Amino acid sequence: MDPLHELRDLIPRHAPEGLLTTPRSERLGLKFIVQRSTTGQPIHLVHEPLFGVVVQGEKQLAIGDRVFTFRPRNALVVSVDLPVTLRISAATPDQPYLALAMTLEPAYVATLLLEATAPNDLPMEAAGLGVGTAPRELLEAIVRLVRLLDHPRDLPVLGPLAEREVMWRLLCSEQGPRLRQVGLADGRLSQLGRAMRWMRDNYSEKVRIEDLARLSGMSVTSFHRQFRAVAFMSPLQYLKQIRLQEARARLLAGAADVATVGHGVGYDSASQFSREYKRAFGSPPGEDARLLRAWSAPRATGG
Repeated sequence: MDPLHELRDLIPRHAPEGLLTTPRSERLGLKFIVQRSTTGQPIHLVHEPLFGVVVQGEKQLAIGDRVFTFRPRNALVVSVDLPVTLRISAATPDQPYLALAMTLEPAYVATLLLEATAPNDLPMEAAGLGVGTAPRELLEAIVRLVRLLDHPRDLPVLGPLAEREVMWRLLCSEQGPRLRQVGLADGRLSQLGRAMRWMRDNYSEKVRIEDLARLSGMSVTSFHRQFRAVAFMSPLQYLKQIRLQEARARLLAGAADVATVGHGVGYDSASQFSREYKRAFGSPPGEDARLLRAWSAPRATGG
């Protein structure tokens, strides 16, 4: 049987709707996505390092000035924290969008690199996000991993072995160079990742590019160039997206004072905050928050 066909049966059984983990799938680091309609509103979020495979349907993902389209059998690797905008573009009740994802832990990847001789003849990737075609060997390893959810007695013993096989197959695939970067503590992505994590943790602070470059161990010129190659945007554009996404989350949670929200995420000017918010999300902050609440209210889960 085509492994995709089996995954189309397995995923809805374990995740009837939405982005879900179960106690069993969480032990394997697995998340399932089941979406039975296209998304009316773009979804804005920050992707942490992860590996994902589209099993059915279609998704479009925008980052910086790039748009990626993901279709069945496409494998996605995100190697650093990246703010993205995504939309499920093909999904119906009869043929829902189906995908699964696994978090990539740098320490785990580093251990695999130390213990196994991975192929080294492929170039190291610059970009922090990439898409390719998942080889059959990788899909078959994923099927074996997901099957274990139906066998709780085997899960503690065979789960780590199945997860390791998935990571190894991914490392040997065309996305392997990008995965290797996740595990290299002295690699370029790891250096830039320090600056990205600082911006995520301190988005309301004043930022000096010189300090971010120093944190990454680079000159300002090199930092700018390398950052754009990895994130498809400049450091200041990255920080702006982090701030605006946090502001949107606060407004959706019920914060009523737009000016206070803008100041809380690092904007000194309320008018600049409203202007950039509208440019990013299509409506002024207060109006967008009302639309989001109305859109989210009847939905039990997200996609």
